[in-house]
Amino acid sequence: MDMEKITRRKSRKNSWPLLMLTLPGLVYLLINNYIPMAGVIIAFKSQNYAKGIFGGEWVGFDNFSFLFKTKDAWIMTRNTILYNLVFIIIGTICAIILALLMTELTKKFLSKFYQNALILPSVISMVVISYIVFAFLNSDSGLLNKTILTALGMSEISWYSQAKYWPVILTIVYIWKMAGYSSIVYMASIAGMDKSIYEAAKIDGAGKLRQIKDITLPLLKPTIIILTLMAVGRIMNSDFGLFYQVPMNSGALYSTTQTIDTFVYRAMMQLNDTGMAAASGLYQSLVGFILVMVANGIVRKIDSDNSLF
Repeated sequence: MDMEKITRRKSRKNSWPLLMLTLPGLVYLLINNYIPMAGVIIAFKSQNYAKGIFGGEWVGFDNFSFLFKTKDAWIMTRNTILYNLVFIIIGTICAIILALLMTELTKKFLSKFYQNALILPSVISMVVISYIVFAFLNSDSGLLNKTILTALGMSEISWYSQAKYWPVILTIVYIWKMAGYSSIVYMASIAGMDKSIYEAAKIDGAGKLRQIKDITLPLLKPTIIILTLMAVGRIMNSDFGLFYQVPMNSGALYSTTQTIDTFVYRAMMQLNDTGMAAASGLYQSLVGFILVMVANGIVRKIDSDNSLF
């Protein structure tokens, strides 16, 4: 028993340096993520600056009603969920393909060059990207209208007044911006795989495609599942810049660009009600939490080794 106590004491003593290393991150999470959760109560109160944050009158679920009573409730919910589903599916496929291609580069210079080129779009502001897109699509001097469509003998298109084109445009912009950044995790996973497995496969006559199908993708499955589950938790949130800045806030495009985040922003600009804004944030977080729990439960039943918890 004495030896066990000594061992525990030594273990705690050796753990202190590691615990101190985690302290800044824990403090950050506490200040940035947990303490502000007390403000959730604002979602159930009316706004009253004179009485302070917690001094407003209790209104229950009245702040949530504006999300569901508006005629755009179905449109913005549909757009938010469907866009995120498309982004998860196509984004994951593109990120894996990029990671596979990047790991095949043997020259260090080319590898570094292409990695930087792929990651560059993710660090560009969405405001800048919106003007890059505008340079392609504007009616007066856009590259598509004045060069490509004209060369093909096709009539010009008023891109910012026709909503039907924007699901494709927004998907392309999102993939261009985020696929390279998302591929980093997959590249790291592939780099950590045991190379002897590939050498054995080569000896058995397996080509590159067969190695990807039978070795790389199965070994990537845990990473894909974890990243997908994390993305599912954000399925009710949208990239505000993508859906507000890139379409240039064009009213003609609202049927395909309106999401919960852009609707709340526009509503808050008019009503200036922080209670409603807090209610929408809480609604998105709760739905995201429920979806993660459901998705993780499904994964746990199918393959318990790859579930989050």
